[in-house]
Amino acid sequence: MAHFPEALLTGYHRFRETGWKHERGRWAELADGQSPKVMVIACSDSRADPATIFDTAPGEIFAVRNVANLVPPLELGGGRHGVSAALEFAVTILEVEEIVVMGHGRCGGCHAAITQSFKGCEPGAGGFIAHWIDLLDEARERVVAEHGEEDERSILRAMEHETVKVSLANLRTFPCIREREAKGRLTLHGAWFAIATGELHLLDQAAGTFAPA
Repeated sequence: MAHFPEALLTGYHRFRETGWKHERGRWAELADGQSPKVMVIACSDSRADPATIFDTAPGEIFAVRNVANLVPPLELGGGRHGVSAALEFAVTILEVEEIVVMGHGRCGGCHAAITQSFKGCEPGAGGFIAHWIDLLDEARERVVAEHGEEDERSILRAMEHETVKVSLANLRTFPCIREREAKGRLTLHGAWFAIATGELHLLDQAAGTFAPA
């Protein structure tokens, strides 16, 4: 039988002796249910963990992570709608009050969207990635048209910012989100995390620009 990753086991034992033991009462409460007020949609990238960046305790945020922190628009056809199911649960069952879409620097999914590096690949060899990030095809055209003469890093950052805006727009295609936002029961936010500097930038949705928090 394959051995469980030793680094994870070491971390688990450290958690049992520190985090769990010192907050045993909190864990006992969480065993009876959760009531987070914030949902965070972030990238799966190992460097962009929202619980670490926002220094949250267990039970404080409901997190969904995927390649390039994407939210597909409302679709009623076939397929498995993992992000949509998580949104539905967070909004209608948990009744979160805030949704944060957080992109990050040096995002591999955004780089793939810009370069079209997986286009034409078969499923299992990049095809699943290509089909996922084709959600960004229109955004890519906008970024290339506006920033095509700039250096690669600037183009990538523009794509990372645009991806947050795409996901926010797609969130508003869901009636349950649109209705709650209109009534002031739900607020949507955009953010971008710079891995190299550790800075969080927030989106001014009216101006369409990001600035340090």
